[in-house]
Amino acid sequence: MRKFFTSLFAFVLSGFAGGLVAQELAVATGAEEEYIVVFMVSVLVTAVVTVVFFMAQFMVDPVMAVAKAGKWSLIVFAVLLILLVGMVLHTDASKDVMKRDGPMVAGLILPGIVTIIVQWLFVRWRVGHVRTGFGRRGAKA
Repeated sequence: MRKFFTSLFAFVLSGFAGGLVAQELAVATGAEEEYIVVFMVSVLVTAVVTVVFFMAQFMVDPVMAVAKAGKWSLIVFAVLLILLVGMVLHTDASKDVMKRDGPMVAGLILPGIVTIIVQWLFVRWRVGHVRTGFGRRGAKA
């Protein structure tokens, strides 16, 4: 039950953080209706990352699994976004297109990164390290 609530709270917390970053970018860039895609992608990234970290908690060594899930989630997200930027540059690399699409690409990148990092930090904190019976806490006098 602890793993479920950890994932639920991580979902809410990282979704809030990613949505807040997307909202601030929308206000800062004067975005209009097309920015709805950014909010939808932010929710999608939050849901996918929550499932990944939820499954990582059930591994034999959950601390290592959460660390690897965080690292690989960031890597996969970065590769997908590099492909997206490459596609935008390949189709039409004029300054007008980059000026128009720049805020949208930044809106796809930054909330996703914030979502992954917040999710990783929260789940890593909740999983914690397994304590052994050695040391001051384990010793019974």
